[in-house]
Amino acid sequence: MTCSTDQTYELCCVACGHTTPDFGAWFGAGQRCPACGANRADLAYSADYAGLAALLGGHPASFWHYRDFLPLGRSAAPVTRGEGTPPLERWAFLEDRARRDFGLDVTVVAARNDLNGGTGTFKDVAASMAASLLREWGVDRFVVASTGNIATAYATYLALAGVRLTAFVPRGQNQASVDEIRRLGQAVRVVDGTYADAKQAAADFAAAEGVLTSAGNIDPIRVESKRTMVFEFLRQLGRIPDVYVQAVSGGTGPIAVDKGIRELAGVGVLADARLPRMVLAQLDTCDPMVQGWERAVAGGFPDGWEKDYPVIADPQTAVTTLATGNPGMYPILAPIVRRSGGTYVRTPEAGLVTVARELLAATGLLLGPASVTCVAGFERALEQGCVKDGDVIVLNTGEGISRAPEFAARVDGTGEASHAVAHDRRWDHDRRRVLAPLPH
Repeated sequence: MTCSTDQTYELCCVACGHTTPDFGAWFGAGQRCPACGANRADLAYSADYAGLAALLGGHPASFWHYRDFLPLGRSAAPVTRGEGTPPLERWAFLEDRARRDFGLDVTVVAARNDLNGGTGTFKDVAASMAASLLREWGVDRFVVASTGNIATAYATYLALAGVRLTAFVPRGQNQASVDEIRRLGQAVRVVDGTYADAKQAAADFAAAEGVLTSAGNIDPIRVESKRTMVFEFLRQLGRIPDVYVQAVSGGTGPIAVDKGIRELAGVGVLADARLPRMVLAQLDTCDPMVQGWERAVAGGFPDGWEKDYPVIADPQTAVTTLATGNPGMYPILAPIVRRSGGTYVRTPEAGLVTVARELLAATGLLLGPASVTCVAGFERALEQGCVKDGDVIVLNTGEGISRAPEFAARVDGTGEASHAVAHDRRWDHDRRRVLAPLPH
């Protein structure tokens, strides 16, 4: 590992409290706490948070706008393609639905992650952070397991950083992502079996080759990059939303929101640590977290409830980015949902095309199926009374349509060509019909 001397952070082990001085030492310890071996750490910064207020304005080019509150040395150049500050667009058609069908006066904004830098997904910030840190500390190889989006994002950014990636993906899932990774000159190993099999193969390869690999949804690289969306809430909304909606497979997004709010409350930037109510959506074809949550609710949240969830051995879903049948993050994520006053919701996969067509008609946008699952999750939250009058709701859409041509073709019958038309007309359409002033 190369040496950097200008770090302004340390990694604090969540399990035992031991501090690791920087990512160089963290990488050297195999991305684990050297004291207890845990692979989860929160970052604490020595930066002056009084300076954050000056950053919460203007139109930053990327999340590296918040560099003082990110773990990259001053002498290191970030690997960036303009990711991490997607516009929060006000979707009035969903507000109209809430008012018309449920008598609720709410504000609904969508984080347009299809505009999010390198690959048009919520994964781009994590990939930018990983590429930047790996390059800073002289790491030249890395391994990930993925159903598509994370591998594509990492392949894109690590190629820019000169880091060789080996991505393990389950056979038959997201061929467009496999093709893109190979086009970038990165290695793909297609694994027979499920996503869990791909993760095990990646772990075995990393151990045998002595290569670093992602720690998954609790990887501090991923959490630290994604928690900057809390800064974006403050910059674009002027406040923390009341409700946060996301389709969930693993759950880094909600974990990152929780970390960001705890961090800012701890240094006095926020008056309290109030979380938005987390509404996390899964499809009925792969819903182990929803099933676990329903068991907990029915049993009155007994001791150990967060460890009681099913494992779906072979999820039968066409939405491969949400095909996590063994939800290892549930014991971490579900208590955050409960503490927030939120819930899990189930939405039918068979209804996604209808929701996507409604979205296309209202906004001119074709988004990927995970993003549409988020919209469907908001609609289910309305039906289940999870939204209150006066709420400000953020929909954290996950992806664009570029790697889901079959879904696009089902939505409008023409697929990627139609997406190009919708994408080209985006800005004029948004200015005239979709966007209204954001609440401050």
